[in-house]
Amino acid sequence: MITYVRHVRSALTPEEVAELAIVDGIATRLRSAMADRRQELALAHVHGASSSAIQTLVSEILRAELAFDEEVVLRPEDQFVTQARPDFFYDLGGGRGILAEVERGGTTTNNHDLKDLWKAHLAPNAHHLFLIVPQSNWKPDGSAREKPFPIVARRLGSFFGNPRREIDVVSLHVYGY
Repeated sequence: MITYVRHVRSALTPEEVAELAIVDGIATRLRSAMADRRQELALAHVHGASSSAIQTLVSEILRAELAFDEEVVLRPEDQFVTQARPDFFYDLGGGRGILAEVERGGTTTNNHDLKDLWKAHLAPNAHHLFLIVPQSNWKPDGSAREKPFPIVARRLGSFFGNPRREIDVVSLHVYGY
């Protein structure tokens, strides 16, 4: 099963509401395509496997089916983001876009989820983040070592829904494989 959580800023302009409808459509298509490949994802996500195995499967969906570009260098602004290169980027037009990041072992242990949100916050042409993370990471005996999905959904969700805590990312879509 592919789990999914969506967080959105508390106040949106009419333009952002219209844009979010487009982003939500893409998000739904991604979730459906991942669900269709859940067996492949489960077989690739085992203890000791390479992160690239998951990224390759997700890449097939994002690039071939959803027209994302892979490893696009985001333009720097005010020297905050220099050569930031997300796993995937979707250009919505008008200098706006969606970052998509695929994580595996270091999602929470190395704070990759926070780094991905920070990247989306600082990049002037990124306004939405699709974050694809494991539901569980495994020990050699096959038992769960940690459960990144609920941790990521909770801690990154704290940046949405309250104007005092919000960042300028319009929406966050977290997928658990």
